Amino acid sequence: MKLDADTCHRALAARDRRFDGLFYVGVRSTGIYCRPVCPARTPRRDGCVFFARAAEAEREGFRACLRCRPELAPGSGPADASPRLVERALARIQAGYLNEASVDELGRALGVTGRHLRRAVTSSLGVTPVELAQSRRMALAKQLLQDTELGIAEVAFAAGFASLRRFNALFRSRYGRPPSALRREASTPACGGGAIVLRLDYRPPLEWEALLDFLAARSTRGVEEVEAGGYRRTVAIGPHRGFVEVRPDPRRPALVALVSPSLSGALMPLAARLRALFDLDARPDAVAAHLGRDPLLRRSVARRPGLRVPGAFEGFEAAVRAVLGQQVTVRAATTVAGRLARELGEPFATPYPGLDRLSPTAETLAAAGVSRLARLGMPGARAAALGALAAAVSSGSLELDRHGDADEVERRLCALKGIGPWTAQVVTMRALGRPDAFPAGDLGVRRALRAGSAREAEARAERWRPWRAYAAMHLWSALAKGDEP
Repeated sequence: MKLDADTCHRALAARDRRFDGLFYVGVRSTGIYCRPVCPARTPRRDGCVFFARAAEAEREGFRACLRCRPELAPGSGPADASPRLVERALARIQAGYLNEASVDELGRALGVTGRHLRRAVTSSLGVTPVELAQSRRMALAKQLLQDTELGIAEVAFAAGFASLRRFNALFRSRYGRPPSALRREASTPACGGGAIVLRLDYRPPLEWEALLDFLAARSTRGVEEVEAGGYRRTVAIGPHRGFVEVRPDPRRPALVALVSPSLSGALMPLAARLRALFDLDARPDAVAAHLGRDPLLRRSVARRPGLRVPGAFEGFEAAVRAVLGQQVTVRAATTVAGRLARELGEPFATPYPGLDRLSPTAETLAAAGVSRLARLGMPGARAAALGALAAAVSSGSLELDRHGDADEVERRLCALKGIGPWTAQVVTMRALGRPDAFPAGDLGVRRALRAGSAREAEARAERWRPWRAYAAMHLWSALAKGDEP
């Protein structure tokens, strides 16, 4: 993103939340860098340096502000125009890929050399992949020091540092004080009743109830549930097992995740998954400004300006749900998903009576066989499609990573017998976070558009690019509430 200094300073003076996370300001007189919503006195224009990313400010020697806490700023969404390779690399780095792997290994996973990846990331973002990873680790460590009661060593390892000595040295060089000093200066950590507290900021508005309604209708029994204004689920990330509960923060535009201590080694990927699930890096102002000009969507956008596209906690899980939803009602698909979890999900005990299963893995479903899947209440053709999907994911021939190559994923999905464009579009919309994905063949979408065919719905949706996924959510939301779009 190219920054115009005068525009950035005006946004800073206004403390405009629409710009939160889109740039950072370094104050020359203090050596501190801040978010544009910082409550501190606005510095003079000639005393400011503006950066697109926190890692750039840190490389120039600026330290993170302790008041506005840049580590909590919302991130960039997939429509914020980085080249696709850089976008995919950034998503993996933010989820902690480089905590256990090298840049060369990341490059191979993305189909390029490590050298090419370094050059692409540095050219596009102004910092190297290693600098991005280091900035993310330090940001998470700072957040845990200020918001939790984890010990210093636990903070270091939870943030992805392999050495406590290295963490202490880097923290002191970055913030001018040891981690223990920041812990002493921090306000009393939020109380999580023994759980780890993760704060997840977003750009308001956020239609939280609409998100919960969507997820509640599709929640897999035993794996996830919506209750009393919050969302909770079981979690399996690598060797780590646990559970998480998410609720709105009543004091600020943020969600608060209460995480079981058993997941302390997976906090970075967990935070990335939660941000994806609730679409917390969206730009609701940009979406509403574009879609709100359309006569068909104007009323819905005015009523629900913060409507988000519910993402996926895990790509394969969302793809399974899309296959189960083929040509049946949401309720019917949800019932079968619950049976699938009960039969093939790993048992896992939690304090919540309704949560006692981990989501079934691709390997487990692939090994189950078509006949066993069909006995859970689906036609043989759909069971075969589910088995083919599981086999493709478990073999590595199909990757459903956030911000992956949506066109390639869609092509590979449609090549599997029993999976068509509707399923592929729903998967790229939710699992890959593609803001322009559009399930044109969806009956609800066609009904709302009064379109006789998918091709006609596709043509009518052209004017909504690049936010067609959000347009689809407005159409579905209006239908669910019995409103006109």
